[in-house]
Order: sequence, then structure tokens, then C-alpha cells
Amino acid sequence: SLYGRAALILILPIVAIQVVVTTAFLQRHFDGVTRQMTESVATEINFVLASAAGSLDATKARAASLDMDLIAGATENLAVTEDRNFLDRSGKAVISTLRDKVAAPVGRIDLVSIRKVVRLTVASAAGPLEFQIDRRRVSASNPHQLLVLMIATGLVFFLVAYAFLRNQLRPITRLAEAASAFGRGRNLPYRPRGAQEVRAAGNAFLDMRARIERQIEQRTLMLSGVSHDLRTPLTRMRLELSMLPESDEVAHLTGDVAEMERLVEEFLAFARGDALDGVEEVDPKALADQVIASSVRLGGQASLGPVTGSGLAKIRPQAVQRALNNLVGNALRHGSRAVLSVAITDRLLRYTVEDDGPGIPADRRDEALRPFARLSEGRDPNKGGGVGLGLAIAADIATSHGGTLRLGESKTLGGLKVELDLAR
Repeated sequence: SLYGRAALILILPIVAIQVVVTTAFLQRHFDGVTRQMTESVATEINFVLASAAGSLDATKARAASLDMDLIAGATENLAVTEDRNFLDRSGKAVISTLRDKVAAPVGRIDLVSIRKVVRLTVASAAGPLEFQIDRRRVSASNPHQLLVLMIATGLVFFLVAYAFLRNQLRPITRLAEAASAFGRGRNLPYRPRGAQEVRAAGNAFLDMRARIERQIEQRTLMLSGVSHDLRTPLTRMRLELSMLPESDEVAHLTGDVAEMERLVEEFLAFARGDALDGVEEVDPKALADQVIASSVRLGGQASLGPVTGSGLAKIRPQAVQRALNNLVGNALRHGSRAVLSVAITDRLLRYTVEDDGPGIPADRRDEALRPFARLSEGRDPNKGGGVGLGLAIAADIATSHGGTLRLGESKTLGGLKVELDLAR
């Protein structure tokens, strides 16, 4: 996502800077400081060892004056050993510097047994001597504080930058939500905000949405006029035909007028789509029950199939009902039985219509979704043929709801299977 990419853009440079600074500063600077401090302590140890041949008390007093504790007779620690923690990087520099700079042979160097104390055993003219020195005198005391400060500062800057970036990305998210909602037939309030480029994109979207809404409104007004202009002469023709004596010619003309009226109605339904229908929260199962009841009243053998899931859906109920009526009507026209199923999920509302008719071959299903496509195979002339707009109207309504219309083969009834998917 855009947030994830932005977070990586922020995190990667910060981490890279932390690693580079830590490596360069700690390894070079602190190691150099540690060696210098340890060399100074080694010089003091050499000074104490130079007086070790004299009085032991005087030697201890000299060591105490240099802030060292001196213990005589540590013969068991003359073996050359080293005790330090694995993660104690400065301790390695301390040990190597003491062995290099102390003039007398150095036996055991212990950085672990006593906290923050360096213990080392040195051979002298007065015998083995153990020095105990404060660790802060031989190594820098604040590398960990630097790390904590670096991490804390980096985290604070990252949070500040992320909050600022999130504020900049919020207008893009709102624009995406408004565009997605408009694609599903919903009109969310949107006002361009944010950077200049985001505002330009937002204004372009608002202009586009206004043009589309204006075109839909103009198309609806035009179709209303066309409907009125076409229905008036058709009604007049039907009235004049009813006043003529009954004959085969009059019957054929009456049938032609009825066919023209049906053609006009279906064309207007296709062109109008769901422009005049508002978005409402409805119960998908109740809508399916209405479609089945309407089909049964007209003498069709339609039934409600399995219903999975529950909840309300924000759809255009009249448009969806029109699409389902077309699908169930097509199923009953080409078969003897129709089953309407409903599936409700978090993101999707699916209506499935199955029949026991001849179905549609797989290579002609795309053609069947085109307006005015009339497939002659499997059509029962006794049940009347459509004008090829039923599936096109349903597909158009599905698209306006952010969904799709898919054709397949029914495994239960053996005929056509139509899946109407609508985004919730």
C-alpha cells in the first residue's frame, strides 16, 4: 500500500544512518578513546611496578594515590587468561592494550567477576601483584547511552515524519474512496485537499463525476421524451386497429404494435439503467422473495434456493430487482424451472439464477451479454422471444454496482447458470 511504501522510505534511511554512525563512531572513535585511556592506566601501573622492590606498604600507598587497589601474593592468577563478555567490544581493546603497554608480564585479566572493575595480575620484583582498577578509567562509559539516544531520537523523528506523511496521504485515500464509491453507484461527498497535485487530481475527478451525472440526467430526460413521443403514436395505432373489423391482417398488425411497444419498453429500461434509483439498505433475501413471488403470480415455476449469510446491503433495490426479474424471466422463457439463490459475504452480494433449459454454449456467452443479441438456439417460439436486452440490462446494473455478471452451466438443473455479483 501507499502507507507501507512511505513507511519503508522513512525507515530504511533512518536504519541505514543508525548502522553507519554506529559502525563508524563506535568502532573507530570509542576504540581509539579506550586505547588512549588504557595506555594512561598502563603508564601508571608501570610507575607503581618501578617502586615494587621497596616497601610493599609504600607501593600500595602509591597505587592508592593513583586510584588503584593493590593486592599482593596473587600467585594463582599468573596464568595468561582473559575473562570478558562476548559483547564487550571495548573490553577486547582494554585487554590487548594492557598486555602491550604494561612493562612486566601480565597474567590474568578479568573484566567479569567484579562489576565495573578491571582485575589484572602482574609479575613484579616483590612478587605477583593484582591491580583492581575502575573500569571507567580504561574505557568510555557512554557507548550504550549513545545507542539509546540514537534509537530514541530516530524513533521520535520517524513518528513525526509518519504523522506528517499520513496527513499528506489522507486526501489520496479519500479520493480513492470517493472514486470507488462512484463506481458502485454511490455519491460520497468529497472536497479536494492536500498537495497541489492531489488537489488537481481531486478537481479532475469532481469534473468527471459532474460530467457523467449530467450526461445521465440528460439521457434520462431525452429518453423520457422519446418514450412519450413513441408511445403516443403506438397507442393511437392500437386504438385504430381495435376499431377495425377482425381479420388476419389486423391481428398481425396488432401483434407488430405489441412487439414495438415491448421493444420500446426494454430499450428504455436498458438505456435508463438505474439512473433514477437511489441507494438504500435492503435485505437481499427479501428482495429475492419479491422476485420469486412476482414470477409465481405470472404462472412461472420459480423457487428460492439456498440462502447463505445474513445482513443488509447498500444497493439500488429497483435496479437489482429489475435485473433479477430479467434473469428469472429468461430462465422461465427458455426452461420450465428457475431457482434463485442468495449468498451474502462481507464484501460481496451474489444472486445465482439456474434453469433447466438448453443453456448457452461457452463460446457464445460473451455474445449473449451484448445488447440486442438474440440467440436462436434452444428458444421456444411458443413462449415468446425477447429482444436481446435482458442479460445486457442485468450486466449493466451489475457494473454500476461495482460487480460483474457471469454465465456458466448449472450442475444441479443442467441449464444456464447466471451469477450476479454486487459489491456491498
